Amino acid sequence: MNSLTDSFRVAVMGAGAVGGFVGGLLAQSGVPVTLIARGDHLHAIQTNGLRIKGQIGDFIVPIDATDDPSKLTSVDLILFTVKTYHNSEATRQLLKTVDGSATILTLQNGANTWEELSNSFGTGRVLPGAMYIEAKLGAPGVVEQQGNVYRIVLGEPDGTISSRVQAIGHILNRAGIPTQISSDVLKILWTKWIFIVALAGLTSASRAPMAELLKIDASRELARQIMEEVEAVGRKRGINLDSNVVDQTFAYMDAEAESLEASMYTDLLNGRPLELDALNGAVSRLGRELGVATPVNDTIYGLLKVHDIKGRRLIPH
Repeated sequence: MNSLTDSFRVAVMGAGAVGGFVGGLLAQSGVPVTLIARGDHLHAIQTNGLRIKGQIGDFIVPIDATDDPSKLTSVDLILFTVKTYHNSEATRQLLKTVDGSATILTLQNGANTWEELSNSFGTGRVLPGAMYIEAKLGAPGVVEQQGNVYRIVLGEPDGTISSRVQAIGHILNRAGIPTQISSDVLKILWTKWIFIVALAGLTSASRAPMAELLKIDASRELARQIMEEVEAVGRKRGINLDSNVVDQTFAYMDAEAESLEASMYTDLLNGRPLELDALNGAVSRLGRELGVATPVNDTIYGLLKVHDIKGRRLIPH
């Protein structure tokens, strides 16, 4: 990776709400950034710039954007923020075009998607990271950030504090994105995963927002069962989760209830494909591999898979 000079370049693969927010703030701070986007969203960015609205203000960032990864020049860092069901296509495109020295930082929802990417890009190329943010595309070219929290935690899978994670942390912090370097990033990923699997699975299966579900004892108990299953799978995998991780997650949900919105729930309501296989489906799959029972996540997966299949039919391949 280059030193932190004007030559440090970033590409964002999948410039939706998360990728657009991070890429936009990096570009505003002076880092050369190229967004990989498509459709009306891409056209709006190319025509009017990227608009970011939220606690940090309301502003427009002129930024380079394309739908063709082959147009990327040499980059130091790739933020991998596509929906997990686009991983194969996005990986294939990047393998054809991007310099083999670039680091890939994944900020996706899955706890083990970084391992899948490492299998494709090679050992040592991929950094796991967790993005904490409530954000959505309010319109083409417009990222809307909500709630009180936006931050990134990243680290090397082996726990070392390397020069590259320090460099990436520096440019993100300098861009106004609070960023922490962790010596146990896998614990961070799984702790977040417990939260997002419960939020996405329960709101999607019930077709109700989390703020309403948290007021109902039966729904709260179902959320607890979802989280306890993820916790059990994580512990069987050797993840050093806090002993009260589920209670901590509930406390966060209660504090931020009104702003909690799962992208999978939004995708379901709009007839789009779901990240089901990377969330509740992955819990079920890992549970089977490890001999851990996951009946609630199995049920949610079975209930929602038909909608995932229907959504995928709407997406041209």
